[in-house]
Order: sequence, then C-alpha cells, then structure tokens
Amino acid sequence: MDITTDAHDSYSLEFLTAVERVLADEGGYSSNPADSGGATRFGISARSNPGVDIAALTRDAAIEIYWREWWRRFGFARLPGAVACKTFDLAVNLGAGHAIRCLQRALRACDSPVTEDGLIGPATAVACGRADPGALMAAMRSEAAGHYRLIASKQKSGPEFIKGWLKRAYA
Repeated sequence: MDITTDAHDSYSLEFLTAVERVLADEGGYSSNPADSGGATRFGISARSNPGVDIAALTRDAAIEIYWREWWRRFGFARLPGAVACKTFDLAVNLGAGHAIRCLQRALRACDSPVTEDGLIGPATAVACGRADPGALMAAMRSEAAGHYRLIASKQKSGPEFIKGWLKRAYA
C-alpha cells in the first residue's frame, strides 16, 4: 500500500514522510535474541507493545501505532520537517526521550541551548525553528552517533548492531 495516497485522512505529510523512513529502516519481522525489544515487525516491538500480536501486525496497523503512540504523543509535529523526521526515526530506535535529548544537545551545539529534558516543549520547538537547518541536522547526526557508540560500548550485543545504528545516525 502506498500510504501517501491511501492513508488515514488525518495523517500529515510530515508524518507520512517520517513513517516511510522508519518503515524502510525497520523492515519486516525480526526475532533476534540479541535484540532487547524481542520480536519486532515494522519496528513495533513485543516488549513495548505487549497487547499487539507482532507476528500478525499489518503495515497499516503499524502506521496507526506510530501516528497515535509516537508522532502525536511525543509532539514531533512541533518540529520543522527534516528535524521532525530525523528525531522520529531516532526515537523509534533509541526511545523518544533519548532521541529528543540528542536533538536538544544538537541545539546546544548550534548555539541554541535548551533544557535537556527529553521533551518537545515550546523552547525546543522555537529553537529548532530558529536554528540553521543544515547545521542542526549535522549536529543531530553527530549526537546520535555518539549515543549509539556509548550504547555499543556498554551492551554485550553492541558490536552486532553498531554498524546499522551508525548508518541510521548518519542517514
């Protein structure tokens, strides 16, 4: 299904762009014992969604979960397009709080310091709108890569996943 033409009529263009990227990064079904999320499909994990039959999850149902439980819940729509897409993609992999903290550290690197609280509040949203988009995206990639390297150094399974994580950070 092409979600840009058949999607729920309340999905924003920014969300559709972001969720397409997440679905491309996350792929289909996976049940890697080294993955702390357990079984996943389209990036939706059994651990985080205990009431969802992951094996039977459809792409449309995954998109609806991302819309309701991620995009709207954490306020990604408050961010400019490319920044929203990148932060959302990182949130699916890192967790929303960690991804938003990466964004907030990137804002500090762009001389727009905000409180590093892991929330997309008014100050973070305004700072994103004022930051140079290219510089902010470069700083976000750097912050995400640093966060992934830290995880890899602390987790037994880190070496197995670090190449994919860094590819995602720099995308």
